[in-house]
Amino acid sequence: MTEVSLDAFAAAHADGATVIDVREPGEYVGGHVPGAVLMPMGQLPSRTSELDRDRTVYVICASGNRSGAMTDYLVHSGFDALSVAGGTSAWATSGRPVVTGQRPTA
Repeated sequence: MTEVSLDAFAAAHADGATVIDVREPGEYVGGHVPGAVLMPMGQLPSRTSELDRDRTVYVICASGNRSGAMTDYLVHSGFDALSVAGGTSAWATSGRPVVTGQRPTA
């Protein structure tokens, strides 16, 4: 698995990185990184056509376990993908903004 530090992810996020959240809809609504697109783990394999193969894809979940597995899948499918160390939990704990209460876009 290829993992990116929270600080490196924050810098990429500030530059408009592609972020996919592989948690379930209820988790996503409970709080997610601004701009993260919901693609639950079970749906990701059938939704890779929605991703740009020319951009790095940052994959995030709650703590890093699911995003690690999905990052491995994406890398083996030809994507440049990175798992966010510590996931949404670490992002929120670090004091960075979290969006809550919004319905998932997918």
